[in-house]
Amino acid sequence: MNLAVIGSGGREHAICYKLKQSPKIKNLFCIPGNGGTKKIAENIKEDISNYKAIYQIIKKKKIDIVIIGPEQPLVDGLTDYLIEKKVKVFGPNKFCSQLEGSKAFMKELCKKNNIPTANFEVFKDFNKASNFIKKNGAPIVVKADGLAAGKGVTVCFSIEEALKNTKEILDGKFKSSNEVILEEFLEGEELSYFVIVDENSYKFFGSAQDHKRVGEGDVGPNTGGMGAYSPSPLLTEELKKKIDTKIIEPTLKSIKNLGYSYKGFLYAGLMINKNEPYLIEYNIRMGDPECQALMMRLKTDLIEIIEHTIENKLDTLDIKWSNNNSITIVLCAKGYPFNYIKNSEIKNLMSININENTQIFHAGTYEKDNKIFSNGGRVLNITSISKNLSEARKNAINNIKRINWQNGFFRKDIAWKALDKKKL
Repeated sequence: MNLAVIGSGGREHAICYKLKQSPKIKNLFCIPGNGGTKKIAENIKEDISNYKAIYQIIKKKKIDIVIIGPEQPLVDGLTDYLIEKKVKVFGPNKFCSQLEGSKAFMKELCKKNNIPTANFEVFKDFNKASNFIKKNGAPIVVKADGLAAGKGVTVCFSIEEALKNTKEILDGKFKSSNEVILEEFLEGEELSYFVIVDENSYKFFGSAQDHKRVGEGDVGPNTGGMGAYSPSPLLTEELKKKIDTKIIEPTLKSIKNLGYSYKGFLYAGLMINKNEPYLIEYNIRMGDPECQALMMRLKTDLIEIIEHTIENKLDTLDIKWSNNNSITIVLCAKGYPFNYIKNSEIKNLMSININENTQIFHAGTYEKDNKIFSNGGRVLNITSISKNLSEARKNAINNIKRINWQNGFFRKDIAWKALDKKKL
C-alpha cells in the first residue's frame, strides 16, 4: 500500500513514524515533509494549497490513501477536492472543518445544542465589542474567529489589554478573521481529549495536556505548543463519560442533523472545573505537540485504524495503548513566537540513541549537504516514553542537552502540574 501524509510539522513526522511500523506499507510519501521525514519517507516538495499538483502526485505515485495532517488544507477543502477525484482521504470535509476554522460557528453550535462552554458574544464592530468588555470587565478571553496558528487566543487580565487585542483582530491582525469572540474566563485545568470518528461511530483516541505559553510556569504569550504529556492524570472514567455524553456525542449528532458526517480526528480542548468539562475549542486534526506524545503510546497499527475509519468500520476495532507515560518537549528557535532565528545549523543529533522509547520528531527543519538546519519557530520535538512521567521528562531533557544548537531554547518544566501533584 502506498500512503501520502500532507504536512511538514512534528505532527506529520510522528504520523509517518507510526505508519512506517506497519507491514502493510509499501511506499510512504510526505508532502512537503521536513528534515526528519526525509529519513523514513520520500519527501515531495509541493505547495499543499495547489490541489491540482497534489492530485498529479497522487496519480503518479499510485497513492492509495492520503492523510491530511494540518488544519489549513482541511479548512480550505482539500478533503472535498480529493473525494471528488475518487481518492481515499483521511480528514474531515470543509463543512465539518468549521469546528476549528470558525470559532463563532463552533460556539453557536454549542449554544444551540446545550454543549457546556464559556458564555460568549461575537462581534464585528469595535464599539459594540468595547461596550461589552467595559460592561463585563476582566479577566476576559479574546479570540480571533479564524485560524491563527495557535496564537489567536488571549486571556486578558485588564480592560485595556482586552480592548487592544480586540482592536488588533478587527483591524485584520489575522487574515482569516474579521470577527472577534469575547468569552468569559473559566477557572480550572486544561485537558486535550481526542477521538477518531467515522460516519457511524467514534473511538477514544487518548488524552494529553499541553503547554501553550512560551515561558516556564506558563507565563508569556501563547504559542503553537511548547510541550505535551500523555496520558492526562486529570482523566478518570467518570470524567470521560461526561465528556462523551455532554460534549462529543451532541457535537457529532448536531453535525449529522445539519446534513453532514464527520470523519477523521477530532480534538476537544477542554477546561475541567470541579470535575465538570467545558469545551474551549475544537481542532479538526491531531494536536501538535500532543500527537508526538500519543504516537509513542499507540500500540494498534495506525493504518488499520485509518482504514477502518475510511470504511466506516471503527466499531469493529479495539484500539490499544501503552500504559506508560510519554512526553514531548519542543526545542524552539530563539525569538519564538515572534521574530526568530532561521537557517541555523543544528549539530550532534546523531549522538542521541533513537529507539522505541526515544524519538526526535522534526518540525521546522530542512536537510542540506547531510546537515540539519532550522527554518521554523518550533524546530524539534524531543519525545520520550517511560513507566513514569518524571523519568520520561528526565530522559527528554538529557537528550536535549546532547544537541549542539546555540540558537535554541526549551521549557524545562513541561508536565510541572502533574509532577507536583502526583510526585510521579
